[in-house]
Amino acid sequence: MLLAIDIGNTNITFGLFKGKRLLKKLHLPTSGVEVRKNFIQEIKRAFLKCDIDAIAICSVVPRVERLLVSILKKLFSTNLFIIGKDIKVPIKNLYKKPGQVGQDRLVNTYAGYIFYKTPLIIIDFGTAVTFDLVSKTGAYLGGIIAPGVELSLNALSEKAALLPKIKLTERLRKAPPIFGKTTAHSMISGTLYGFAAMCDGLVARLKKRLGFKVDVIATGGNAHLISRFSTCIKKLDEDLTLKGINLIFRNLNKSA
Repeated sequence: MLLAIDIGNTNITFGLFKGKRLLKKLHLPTSGVEVRKNFIQEIKRAFLKCDIDAIAICSVVPRVERLLVSILKKLFSTNLFIIGKDIKVPIKNLYKKPGQVGQDRLVNTYAGYIFYKTPLIIIDFGTAVTFDLVSKTGAYLGGIIAPGVELSLNALSEKAALLPKIKLTERLRKAPPIFGKTTAHSMISGTLYGFAAMCDGLVARLKKRLGFKVDVIATGGNAHLISRFSTCIKKLDEDLTLKGINLIFRNLNKSA
């Protein structure tokens, strides 16, 4: 079994795989690494009794990566691998400065192409919203980075004195009208329809620029929310990054 770990700026996602099957997931706040006690207890509760053969980590937060590796080495006596250091993502990276691309985006590119066998635009709704372009041959072409859903909502409440702090998932039971009649609903409507419109608009421009047919896949923590309001998103794969880590690790072992 492999414990795949995706370290993001807001959350750390753990996924336990047996072969291709995702058996268990755990989401913990990235900031919890520094609190340690409760964070470690959650990891123990979820995975300590599991027969884990290896751990593979994809990270965009180097400081947290170092802290988590230290914790994991004390908890598990197994091999630990870092994507981008110990394991390279096996794709052609056409970024002008390849080292600037987050490993999570490369993992998504590889996994998306292997699973869907088609040119893609992958939209990842995390701390930032990223759009990644995958060529006909599975190469990483480049992308777009925009502020994320939670980041935008938090900025509104922090910078605008009369706007409340909104937790989107707690309030969304059904689709709100396009215009709100309370401040909270106006903020929710602006966020949901605004991000969906951004996706639809940017995807339309990207398709025109690319000049070939692409599929659009959404992943990440808020993908399920925004995809409901978008016309361009045709496929939802919330575990794409975890599945990509698992895929890269297992394919590496097969070729070894």
